[in-house]
Amino acid sequence: MLQQATLTFLHDLSINNNKTWFDEHRTAYVAAKEDVESLVTELLDGLSLQDAFFKEQKAKECIMRIFRDVRFSKDKTPYKSNFGIGFSKGGRKSPLAGYYLHIQPGGKSFAAGGMWQPEAPMLKAVRQEIDYNLNEFTGIIQAKPFKKLFKELEGDRLKKVPQGYAEDNPALEYLKMKSFIVSANLQDAEITQKGFSKKVIDAFAIMKPFIDFLNRSVS
Repeated sequence: MLQQATLTFLHDLSINNNKTWFDEHRTAYVAAKEDVESLVTELLDGLSLQDAFFKEQKAKECIMRIFRDVRFSKDKTPYKSNFGIGFSKGGRKSPLAGYYLHIQPGGKSFAAGGMWQPEAPMLKAVRQEIDYNLNEFTGIIQAKPFKKLFKELEGDRLKKVPQGYAEDNPALEYLKMKSFIVSANLQDAEITQKGFSKKVIDAFAIMKPFIDFLNRSVS
């Protein structure tokens, strides 16, 4: 679980997104970051039971910077009003499929995972794996626990048939995808309740066959 003070800090930051306010409330930021680090440590402990490589990861390696890169953005606010946490083999910046936890008050938090806009060679490999193993893939994403929690695959799709595939390919709806993402919304009350870390770990466990399939595609 996270402390309510962490969500309060993020809420206040969203309406006071400037350096002066942030500097004046740096103590609250440090406390919130430490709170998130504690949660992430618990999550890594749980994930390490599923995948041994998570034993080597540290919380600080998973948490994304709160400072925004505004160089090429019209939005010049300097800070994110959320904590983003990525879990994957190779670290949060790895191109491999992985898990993601987004903490943002106001009902905007979610647990997610998959592969976001992979480079062309990886995308081609995933499409080929789905084409060759469609029954396995649909079995994963249509399994009752998976479908109950994550509903449907998310991400942009091509309007046309991808090169090398026919219009009558039974996997076409998946082959058109440019990202392979699933997510489940999280309410503020859930985040501050005991057992929250277990809830996230359980969600990631349901997601694991999906993540493994994607990573097998590019291995």
